[in-house]
Amino acid sequence: MSMPRRSRLLPLILLAGAAVALAELSGSYLVPLDHEAIQYEKAPVTDLIIELGQKVARGETKLEFDDNLGYLPSMLKALDINPDSQVLVFSKTSFQAPRISPRMPRALYFNDEMSVGFVRGGDVLELAAVDPRQGVIFYTLDQEKTVKPRFDRRDTCLQCHQSGGTLGVPGLVVRSIYPEPSGMPIFQAGTFITDHRSPLSERWGGWYVSGTHGTVHHMGNAVVRDRDKPDQLETEGTQNLTDLSRKFDTGAYLAPTSDIVALLVLEHQTHMTNLITRVGFETRMALHYQAGINKAFHQPEGTLSDSTQRRIDSAVDEMVRYMLFVDETPILAPIKGVSTFTKTFPARGPRDSRGRSLRDFDLTKRIFRHPLSYMIYSKQFDGMPAEARGRLYRRLYDVLTGQDKSGKYDKLSAEERRDIFQILRDTKKGLPPYWTTEARAGY
Repeated sequence: MSMPRRSRLLPLILLAGAAVALAELSGSYLVPLDHEAIQYEKAPVTDLIIELGQKVARGETKLEFDDNLGYLPSMLKALDINPDSQVLVFSKTSFQAPRISPRMPRALYFNDEMSVGFVRGGDVLELAAVDPRQGVIFYTLDQEKTVKPRFDRRDTCLQCHQSGGTLGVPGLVVRSIYPEPSGMPIFQAGTFITDHRSPLSERWGGWYVSGTHGTVHHMGNAVVRDRDKPDQLETEGTQNLTDLSRKFDTGAYLAPTSDIVALLVLEHQTHMTNLITRVGFETRMALHYQAGINKAFHQPEGTLSDSTQRRIDSAVDEMVRYMLFVDETPILAPIKGVSTFTKTFPARGPRDSRGRSLRDFDLTKRIFRHPLSYMIYSKQFDGMPAEARGRLYRRLYDVLTGQDKSGKYDKLSAEERRDIFQILRDTKKGLPPYWTTEARAGY
């Protein structure tokens, strides 16, 4: 009799331990990617690169090869990525590091579901696609002309792209470092993983930044000249740059800019993407353990214990706080980009009956006019388990209608909450019925 009792207790112990470990997603454990509920390397994926590869194989899409840029222009067109999203990083923080330097920066282009990395003279294009269920999947495309280009999945990228900085899941980061004149990071000086919560003074070390931002200094456009002072950047002439042509040959890239607004958006998006992945993984693992408990104790299918519910709720609550920009670092002076990104990015978003969008910029006090992440429209968000989405919709509803009295969201004014609620109600498909039937006066 003792053996069956022990086998029943084991899932409870595992579940309780995981719930305790989840107290804070940032810097917590690495998710086991071979977990039965995850199967990151084995489970089928349906990201944009898989779709594009199938079209290329069937002859429905042809990728054109450019003598200078390889497949880059054709890939951006096929993936619906605007060249004005270009940001440039000159630190040697890619597996193509030998070809990267301040004179030959690496270019990144992105939309809500994809990022494409280009290195001049590089062997491959670096591709990161967001699968609705599995999160970020890494690929490469050889920069050699061929009849039918092939995409190769590259899980070895996880050596750098699964860490505490990615919330323990396969993900992306914007890393700020102290670079030598060669672009080599000086790791002993420290590094920063940045998003919309980071002080401007810690951002963009090892990156080029074009645009204006007032008197607050960032770490971009600068290198360390004195090896005896590895954490002191040479910042003269590095702030509020609108022309980067003195730094490198801007004509060798699709755009002459590394737009500051695009950088702000990319920072927010990378952490948001990682959060959605982590919440999805946590929920799937919790439900997997719960299914074992239900079976062992002959409980009805779908029963959730208090510990399972707390594990899901904890992950969702952290995500809600980030989505609502509660801890965003205030913008102290107006920020202005130098490319068309500030116009083309808002044009991609759905608009409500009054013409408002979650993609509209503010850039005087904060990044967005209506502080709720536009990533709520993403396929990845909709791909989260129903239990997580259901909890998130209820938390958002309670916050936006003022029913949450915790004080955690006092930064949001009543007008801001009402505007966000109305925009979502008009533009987000799949909202629970109570968003309409239970709407309070004025909403």
